[in-house]
Parts: sequence; C-alpha cells; structure tokens
Amino acid sequence: MISRFPLALCALALAVSSGAAFGEDTSGGISMGKHDSNAPINVSADNFVGDLKTKVGTYIGNVIVVQGDFKLRADKVSVFEVNNKPDHINGYGNVVFISTSGNASGDSGVYDLNTKNITLEGKVVLTKEKNVMRGTRLVMNMDTGKAQLTAKGAPGGRVQGVFTPQQKTKPATPPQSQTTGKSPAK
Repeated sequence: MISRFPLALCALALAVSSGAAFGEDTSGGISMGKHDSNAPINVSADNFVGDLKTKVGTYIGNVIVVQGDFKLRADKVSVFEVNNKPDHINGYGNVVFISTSGNASGDSGVYDLNTKNITLEGKVVLTKEKNVMRGTRLVMNMDTGKAQLTAKGAPGGRVQGVFTPQQKTKPATPPQSQTTGKSPAK
C-alpha cells in the first residue's frame, strides 16, 4: 500500500531546510533539489495495523520511511486511502525529516497528496549546518515550492532564526622576509 505514493512528506527536510537564508532558487520558490518520487519506498516499523473498513494503514513504533536520499522517522505513521490510492499521510510523535541538505522536526506532520501541501506542527525546528529556524507550524506546497513558517502560540508569537555566515578561509601564505618581502629560501 505505502509503496504507491510519492514520498513528498520526506522531501520536506530538503525543502524546508532551504528557505530564506537557506537558499532560494531563481524562480522565487524554495529549491527542492532533485528527488525521485518514483524511487522505491522502504518502510520499517515495530508493528503494522491495517483497517480494511476505514482504509487506513498504520505503522507503529520506531517507524523509518526511506525513499532515495530522504528519510522520515516518527513514532507512528498512518496512510489514508481513498479509491484505493493514498490520499494523505500523517506522521505522529517525534517526526524528523532528514535529507542531505538539512533536517526538519516537529510533533506531527501531514502530507495531502491532492493539494500537494505538507504541514508540520508543534515544536517545529529546521536545521541546515549551523543555521536554525523555529516556529510552531510550517506549510509547504510541493508544486510551487513556497513555504510559510509561523509561530502562533509560541512565546512572543514570532518565528526565530539564527544564521551563521559561511566562513571564508584564506589561503595559507608563506612567511615573508621583513627586509626583502620574499619568502625565505630553504
């Protein structure tokens, strides 16, 4: 069941770890990088419970979902089907998205396959190297690449960000002679 849907939920790590100071593309959207949503999806969990009446499949306990270079970890992941196709995917508890370009975490996450919107809620933290953004709700559209991070309900109600400029390293220069300005001969 789960192997038929594009795992855009896992793409959130790459997508949200871009944004404002994390690097936008020239079209004004957030760069999603290259991700093969047709790649095989591997799911592992401690348990699986399927409900044929409600068409909900739930993976429980140390859930790990991998597609290409994206990974999702959560305490529980549910896949909801409509007309025998996945409609939306919910992740619950300690949701962490990992990609080669950064991570995103929150208390819960939802990917709506119809609108292509991903929503991450709770204590939302986006990290890329030393850069960190915090809020309480992130909404990302996978088609447009546009994302919005808000902090309603957080102390002060404001999004927080800490960005560390990239340090430029100077090439090592050999010691210079004070009288000739040239490197000493060896």
